[in-house]
Amino acid sequence: MNFRVEINVMTKKEILDPQGKAVKLGLTNVGINAIKDVRIGKHIVLDLEADNEEDAKQKAEISCKKLLANLIMEDYHYTISTL
Repeated sequence: MNFRVEINVMTKKEILDPQGKAVKLGLTNVGINAIKDVRIGKHIVLDLEADNEEDAKQKAEISCKKLLANLIMEDYHYTISTL
């Protein structure tokens, strides 16, 4: 079966996000002052083959833990759908 895994990786709340701070400042500079905080992350889409949804979940977990997320500084979550 074919699955799509959509993964969001974000820096943990307790980690400073200089890129997010720069975007917040830029938004303030263009007159958008209602923004309280900005966090910048990654959105990754994997199309993969797996025997079933549990197998797809296992592949997604391995991908996140071993390559896509730095578990010391980042959290991740994902959704799986069939193609």
